[in-house]
Amino acid sequence: MYPHQSMSHYPVLPTPRNPYVIKVTGEGTISAAPDQAVAILGTITENRNLQHAQAENAEAVSRVIQSLTNLGIPQELLKTLRYQIEIQYQYQDGRQIFQGYKVTHMLQVIIGQIEQTGLVVDTAVEHGANTVSSIQFTLRDPEYFYNQALSTAVKDSQQKAATIARTLGVRYNPIPHQVQELTSAPEALSSRAETFLARAATPIQPGEIKIRASVNAEYTFSPC
Repeated sequence: MYPHQSMSHYPVLPTPRNPYVIKVTGEGTISAAPDQAVAILGTITENRNLQHAQAENAEAVSRVIQSLTNLGIPQELLKTLRYQIEIQYQYQDGRQIFQGYKVTHMLQVIIGQIEQTGLVVDTAVEHGANTVSSIQFTLRDPEYFYNQALSTAVKDSQQKAATIARTLGVRYNPIPHQVQELTSAPEALSSRAETFLARAATPIQPGEIKIRASVNAEYTFSPC
C-alpha cells in the first residue's frame, strides 16, 4: 500500500474481470456571463368582496402586461405562473373573524436583453406589480457550456492518472478504460432578488454563472 494517497487512486491487482487500473475523479468548471434573465413578479389585491378583489387584480395585471409588451417583450415570453385566491381571517379571543379575500397573480417574464432587467422591473412596478419574488440570471444554452466543463473534467482525470502513474513508475494508457459522468447539465442560476420597490433604474448585477462537471475514470496500467 502506498502511503498518503486516496484509496480511490490506488492501482489494484488484476483479477479475471479487473485489469490493473488507476481510478481518479476529474473535475471541470466553466464561468460564463448570463445572457437572459427570468423575473417572477405580480400583483396582490385584497378586498372584502371577492369580485372586486379579482377585478382590481385583473386590471392591474393587464396594465403590467401591456407595459411590458410596449417595452418590446413578446407575449410568448410572458406567462402566468400562479393564480391564487385566499380567504383571510383574523383571530381574536379564539374566534375566527372574516377579513376579506386576497388574490395573487404571478407572472414569469423572460428578458432576452439582460441589460434591460432593471427597466423591466421598474416598469412593471410602476404599472401595478406590487411583488417581485425573484430574478434569476440564466443561460439560453447551458448545455453548450456544460459540455466545455465536461471536456475539462475528462482532461483533469487524464492529468491525475498521468501524475499517479509517473509517481509509481508504471506505464498507463491515456485512453480511459471506463468513464462515468457524475453530473448532469442543470439550468444555471447566479442570483436572486427577493424584494424590489419602484424606483428609477433599479440596479441589477447579474455576475457570473459557474457550470461544473465531474467524472469518475479508470485508466489501465502495466508495471514497468
